[in-house]
Amino acid sequence: MVEVIDVKSMAAKLKEELTQEVASLKDKGIVPKMVTIIVGDDAASKVYAQSKGKMAMKLGIDCELIELPASATQEEVEKTIIGFNNNTNVHGIMLELPLPAHIRREKIVELISPVKDVDGVNPLNKGYLLSGGAGLFPATPQSCMEILHLMGINLKGKEVVLVGCGETVGKPLSFLLLRENPTLTLCHEFTVDLSSHTKNADIVISAAGCAKLIKGDMLKQGAILIDVGINKCADGICGDVDFESVKEVAGALTPVPGGVGSLTTVLIFRNLLQGLKMQLEL
Repeated sequence: MVEVIDVKSMAAKLKEELTQEVASLKDKGIVPKMVTIIVGDDAASKVYAQSKGKMAMKLGIDCELIELPASATQEEVEKTIIGFNNNTNVHGIMLELPLPAHIRREKIVELISPVKDVDGVNPLNKGYLLSGGAGLFPATPQSCMEILHLMGINLKGKEVVLVGCGETVGKPLSFLLLRENPTLTLCHEFTVDLSSHTKNADIVISAAGCAKLIKGDMLKQGAILIDVGINKCADGICGDVDFESVKEVAGALTPVPGGVGSLTTVLIFRNLLQGLKMQLEL
């Protein structure tokens, strides 16, 4: 029977570590602060922002929500970003997406200071990710890596299949994986025979956003599954992995919900503290 990976316990441990780190910084007179910026009235963005605010409170981090109207101009949004870049009391900037159609997203993310870029969207951080340098990287790909690390898995030489090459998860995750020298296969919507690749994999990571895509007959015995998918199904929320189909084949898998996403928000705040150290050269 498959092992359901206890990601929530992993997240709880990381929260404890970050809480201690925040307390240590406060003892030195440093109060970590992040601002979350919403432009417009997207309901999901507000929910995500509120979730981050609650997490920040638990960690002892100051988190301020900045809400700009949907009518805000490009110049007004840029001015807001620049203001927080120049504010030494603000250590992280989180820009919730999507932005209104008239706002040029690429210009806005370029303006976010790379050392305050807790979501890893600035092109400079993307360049560091590609080149193997140190920077702030997207939290969901980091969550996948953190799970594998905490499971004690050495990726060197492992056959890894990554399903989904999107800008948010798949592409950045591929570069994080390659840092650890697995044999990596990238699959996507144009892959002709997905199962011919997944059947050889020691580890399958699915970020395709396709409900119950990964079936038991597509896997080799004992494969590890990291399920990044969040999909609406008839019975609620499900991942990219068909649990009932894989449970007698897979060795371990992350649940949905309660899996990869459990770590993601925590890792945004780890990025914040990493960026703070860069800013203060600690």
